[in-house]
Amino acid sequence: MPICFDLDGTLGHFSSGFVLLREALGEIWGQMPTLEELRLCRGSTDWEIVAELHQMRFGRNLDETGYSAYETACVARFRKVFTPEARAAVGYEGILLGMHRLAATRRVWIVSGNAPELLAFKADVLGIDAAIPRLGSLPRHDRKDLLQRALRGCPGPHLYLGDRPHDLAAAQALGLPFVGIGGEVPGDHRNLPSDAGAEHLIAAVEAAL
Repeated sequence: MPICFDLDGTLGHFSSGFVLLREALGEIWGQMPTLEELRLCRGSTDWEIVAELHQMRFGRNLDETGYSAYETACVARFRKVFTPEARAAVGYEGILLGMHRLAATRRVWIVSGNAPELLAFKADVLGIDAAIPRLGSLPRHDRKDLLQRALRGCPGPHLYLGDRPHDLAAAQALGLPFVGIGGEVPGDHRNLPSDAGAEHLIAAVEAAL
C-alpha cells in the first residue's frame, strides 16, 4: 500500500529551479531556452519538459544521452547554488516529519518529476531518510507512468500527495485518492497547508485511505 509523495512544493521547495534548468540546457545547447518556450511546455516532469524544449529547438526527439547530459549539468548547478554557505532550500518540517512517521509503519515512496540524480540531491538536502525509495523522471514516462511503477505489485489502497494540478490529474487518471499540500490544487479532496503539523498530515492520510 504505497503512499506516494511528490517533492517540490509538497515536501519543501528549491527556488529558481526553472532558472537552473534553463541554464543547464544553455550550457549543453549553446543557448538557453526562452521563458516563452518554457511556458509552451505541457508536461510536468523533467523528461517531458526537456524533450519538448529539445523538439522546439532542434526539430527531433530527445534521446537518453541528451537527457543524461541535462541531468548532469542540472545537478551540478543545484549543488553549486544550494549549499549552507549560499542559498538554503526550505523544507516543510511538519510534512517531512509526518512522512517519516508514516514510513515507520507503511510503505512510502517519493515520486517526483525531477530527474533521478536531481531528486536524490534534493531529497538528501531536505533530510529525507535514504531508506524511503525515490522514483524520478524517466525517459518516455509521464507522472502517471511513474506512479504506476511505484504501485506495481502492491495491493491498495494507495494515495498520492502533491501540490499542483498535474499531481491531481495523475492521481485521477489512476483512480487514486489525493491529498493536496498548499493552496494550488482546489477541489473536494483533502488539503493541508504547507506548514501543517505532522499529526495533521497523518490524520489526513488516514482519512483519505
